[in-house]
Amino acid sequence: MESPNYLNIANLKITVFQAYLFWENTGKNLQNLALRLSMGVKEKTDLIVLPEMFNTGFSMNAAELAEPMQGKTMEWMLEMANKYECVVTGSLIIEEAGKYYNRMIWMLPDGSFEKYDKHHLFSLGDEDKFYTPGNEQVVVELKGWKIRLAICYDLRFPVWLRNRAENYDILLVIASWPDKRSSHWKALIAARAIENQSYVIGVNRVGHDGNETYHSGHSMCIDAYGNTVYYKPEDEDLYTFSITYEDLVKNRRSFPFLKDADNFTIE
Repeated sequence: MESPNYLNIANLKITVFQAYLFWENTGKNLQNLALRLSMGVKEKTDLIVLPEMFNTGFSMNAAELAEPMQGKTMEWMLEMANKYECVVTGSLIIEEAGKYYNRMIWMLPDGSFEKYDKHHLFSLGDEDKFYTPGNEQVVVELKGWKIRLAICYDLRFPVWLRNRAENYDILLVIASWPDKRSSHWKALIAARAIENQSYVIGVNRVGHDGNETYHSGHSMCIDAYGNTVYYKPEDEDLYTFSITYEDLVKNRRSFPFLKDADNFTIE
């Protein structure tokens, strides 16, 4: 059901960073990302979104690159959240109790955070051989908006991402999605937005990784009707845009499709 106070929910200002990443070089990535943010964030924003494994690139070298939850990348995320007085999110390799996770962090300026461990591990790239999947569906809140967290390969699995009972308003997908399947990325983001009657924001990286896999970006925001709010192919891009809760409510009122959806649970 829609919130009776939806008119009190403000527009959300989101900054997406379609970044070039230096292969397996945490120090260089954090330095470069901080510099680019300092040059490119010119207005107050509510959220900064970074790609999947933004500090290393999408690497299977988990044993060498993993950090603890008190590591330098978490400290860097808190520093950025404090500096820009907003939430900062992206994923990194985390080691916990001898296991490795592709973990998305939702870092608040006060140092509190939420986390989502990637559920669908990319077996084609052997991710399942090095990482442990998460089993929790995570929805966070920001200024009244409910935001579902997801990572890359999750996008292919609509059952996992199904928006039951208007559980979320935004599906936020961070990725390291290769150019050779960019047509899939674009089609799936639009499909997830339409079928779930939500905004879908997908933030990808650009450039070649250490395996010579090319990433062409195509970061985008699609609204609940399938319209494009933001789209950027090929080049590195740091861009801020706003989305409106009232537009989301109008779409759900005009086309109340979610109420007819199948009710199910995932075990």
